[in-house]
Amino acid sequence: MKLKLLSLYAAALFALSSQTHAADPIKLGMMAESTGPNAEAGVYQINGAKMAIEEVNAAGGVLGRPLELKVEDNQSTNPGSVLAVSKLTSGGDLTALIGSVRSTQIQAVAPTVLKAGMPMIVGGTDYMLTHSNNPWIFRARPNDGYSAKVIADYGVNVLKLKKWAIIHSTDSFGNGGKNNLVEALKELGVTPVSVQGFTSNSQDFTQIVLAVKQSGADIVSSYIANSTDVGILAKQMRQLGVNATWVGSTSLSTDTAIKLAGDALNGTYSVADYAEASSPEATAFAKKYEEKYKLISDVYSSWAYDAVKLYAMAINNAKSTKPEDIKKALHEIKGYKGVEGTYTFDANGDGLHGYNIIKNENGKIVYVSHIDFNPK
Repeated sequence: MKLKLLSLYAAALFALSSQTHAADPIKLGMMAESTGPNAEAGVYQINGAKMAIEEVNAAGGVLGRPLELKVEDNQSTNPGSVLAVSKLTSGGDLTALIGSVRSTQIQAVAPTVLKAGMPMIVGGTDYMLTHSNNPWIFRARPNDGYSAKVIADYGVNVLKLKKWAIIHSTDSFGNGGKNNLVEALKELGVTPVSVQGFTSNSQDFTQIVLAVKQSGADIVSSYIANSTDVGILAKQMRQLGVNATWVGSTSLSTDTAIKLAGDALNGTYSVADYAEASSPEATAFAKKYEEKYKLISDVYSSWAYDAVKLYAMAINNAKSTKPEDIKKALHEIKGYKGVEGTYTFDANGDGLHGYNIIKNENGKIVYVSHIDFNPK
C-alpha cells in the first residue's frame, strides 16, 4: 500500500513537472533603442513586438507555450548594440533574436549573432546585411536595392524630374542607399547634380542645404537613418528656400519626423514598406495600435510586430525551438500576408521585395501606390 501511494505521488509529481515544463515560455530576445537619441523609435518597436506577443498568447501561444519578450537597451549606439546582444545570447534561455532598424547596429552585432548560431530578424535595410554570408540574419523589411529602384522610377518616370540632388547620412544605411540610388538613376540616364553626406545626429545642415540650392536641383532624394535628422533638415531646407520636390527613404514618413518637422515635410514623398492603407492587414494593425497605445503606428512598430508573428509561424511549422529548425522554417515561409507586406523569403533571408510610395498631405500620410519586384 505504501509503495503504491509513493508510486502515485511520484506519478503526480511527474505529471505536474511535465505540465509546468510544457507551459514554460518560449523567449525571444530584442535589442531596442530604449535610451539615447533614437529612444522614441525604440518605444514604437517594443510596442509593436509586445502587441504581437499578446495576440499570439491570447490565441494559445506557440506549441502550446506562451511567448515572452526579453528586451535589452542598446543605448542607440553600435557598442551598446554589441553589449545588448552579448547579454541576450549569454543566458542560454533564448530561442531567437529581434534586432533594430539601424543597419550600422546590425552590422556591428552580426559577428556575435553568427557565433551564437541564433536567428535574428532585423529591420535594417542596407542591402549587404543579408548578402554577407551570415545565414542567421533575416529581414522583415525590403532592402535598399528595392527602395532605390522605386524612388528613381517614381521621380524620373512619374514626376518627370531629371535634376537630382541626394542627401544621405554617412552610416552603412545612408551610404548604401545613396550608392544604390546613383546606380538606379544611371540606368535611367540621370546623373545627380549634387550628392551631400552628413554624420547622423547633426544639428546644422546649412552648408548641405546651400549646396543643394546652388545646384539648381528640381528634386531632392534622401537616405537618412534618423528621423530626428529628417525633422531638422526639413526645417532648414524650407527656411533657406529649397522648395524642390522631395522623394526620400522611409524616415521621411515616420511619426517622429513629422511631429518634429511640422509643415516643413508637407508635400514630400517617401518610399515606405509600411503604409496604413496598403492592405487590410496594415489597416487593421494601425487601428489596433492606436487604440492600444494612443499613438499613430509607423514602420518602427510594424516590422517588429511582423517579426514576432513570423517567429510564431516558423516555430509552429517546425514544431521545434531549435535554432537550425527555425532558420529552415523561416526560409520556407511563402506568401504570408503581414502588416509590412506579403512575405516570401529568399535564400538570402529577405522576406519583402517591394515598396509603397506615400505622400505627406498636410501632415497626413496618404498611400499612392505599391511597386513589387521579383525576388532575387
